[in-house]
Amino acid sequence: MNRAQLFAGAVLAHILSSSATAQQAPWAAPDVPISHADRMYASEQFSNTVSVSDPVDNRLLGVIRLGDPQPANFSPLYRGQVLVHGLGFSPDGTTLAVVSVGSNAVTFIDTATNTVRHTTYVGRSPHEAFYTPDGLEIWVTIRGEDYVAILDAKSFTEKARVKTAGGPGMATFSPDGKYAYVCSSFNPVLTVYDVASRQVAGTVVQPSPFCPNIAASPDGRQVWFTLKDTGKTVVFSAVPPFAILKVLETGPITNHVNFARTPRGLFAYVTVGGLNEVKVFRTDDFSEVTTIAVGKLPHGVWPSGNGSRIYVGLENDDALAVINTANNEAIGRIPIGQAPQAIAYVPNAVRRGAGTANLVPLAVAGNATHLALAGLGTREAKSSISLFDQGMIQILQGAMTGLKPGRPYVLALARSASGAGALQPLARFTANPAGSAIVNATGPIRQIVQSTVASDRRWFVVAEADADANTLGPVVQIQIGR
Repeated sequence: MNRAQLFAGAVLAHILSSSATAQQAPWAAPDVPISHADRMYASEQFSNTVSVSDPVDNRLLGVIRLGDPQPANFSPLYRGQVLVHGLGFSPDGTTLAVVSVGSNAVTFIDTATNTVRHTTYVGRSPHEAFYTPDGLEIWVTIRGEDYVAILDAKSFTEKARVKTAGGPGMATFSPDGKYAYVCSSFNPVLTVYDVASRQVAGTVVQPSPFCPNIAASPDGRQVWFTLKDTGKTVVFSAVPPFAILKVLETGPITNHVNFARTPRGLFAYVTVGGLNEVKVFRTDDFSEVTTIAVGKLPHGVWPSGNGSRIYVGLENDDALAVINTANNEAIGRIPIGQAPQAIAYVPNAVRRGAGTANLVPLAVAGNATHLALAGLGTREAKSSISLFDQGMIQILQGAMTGLKPGRPYVLALARSASGAGALQPLARFTANPAGSAIVNATGPIRQIVQSTVASDRRWFVVAEADADANTLGPVVQIQIGR
């Protein structure tokens, strides 16, 4: 009997011996009621922090600071982390695995003490790190290259590599630990691996190349993955021949997906950044149940240990939204660090003590300015912009939507609120097939767009551009409000 079979038998025996049902992906763990021992974590890529919240009170306890803001992290002698982004945790809930894209690192954090146990440096631009269901390995997708780095969960050292197509986006596992599902961020192919042999067990065609997130349903029947470039979510069978069951049109900047089991059934929750909402689908007939307005640019999503809550990271609102799955209503918001990406709810993360040691306040990580842009002649917001304070400068992140697919544009500063006159380009970009894009810039921008001196004041606009984005065309979106 192999390792996966032993683990599957243990899980089944535990479930059958209790009244709880399989709930939290990716390991189909039994239901765990919400308690002060649980923790809600978010990785925040511009403040380089991990926020730690108590789900009972929906209260931020503090942050774990893994790095410094700009410009300190530009130094050749800088030793902290950059672009804290991915987040996974061990099946026993004692260890977080935090991926920093810009510094090629996986940082392992003790959940009871909030201290760093170890940092493993891997290949270029890792994206996510997930433990196998037996807790023995961590599979890290090296998105900037073409492989998955497999780390030993005891020594945290790399023990093997699994070759993939270029740009593996994320790996998740079947609840029984038999299969690893690895989607791609650069190629339109998802590969399924047998975990024990690390050999290819099958492939699934992605309708488009850019998959940022993938999740296996806790009943072991389905795998859902999102396509950020085309605004789709794909469902396929979790077992051979891994047939596609449904392709859903979910909307521009479709981000993450996860599941919650309720008395009404098992549901999938999909974050759609361009619409600033979460879409809820049944997993039996794939019908859309409802949409939930949550805030700007929802990104990561994760259920509580008993499925009664869904938590959503709001990338351009620096907050966690809390959803009651009984009625699918937003019931709270927790302020956290800058631009949360992946999030994770860890039941029984704190098994001794208060679990607040070594946490620090948000400080500058809590400072951001949020603005919106609308189409000409309308006040309906199409795009959002956040300016994340880094001391004297800010990181600008724009979630641009409502544009022509494949068309080049420029985010610029105008001298008037109408967008008339000469424009100062900030960032050039091309709208993806869903007519959306994520745009970044950096500089002392807030001081300009909020200046009280009329001659210095500027407004954000989006203008069309030629193929090389050298010649600007008409303005199509303008800033609304201050």
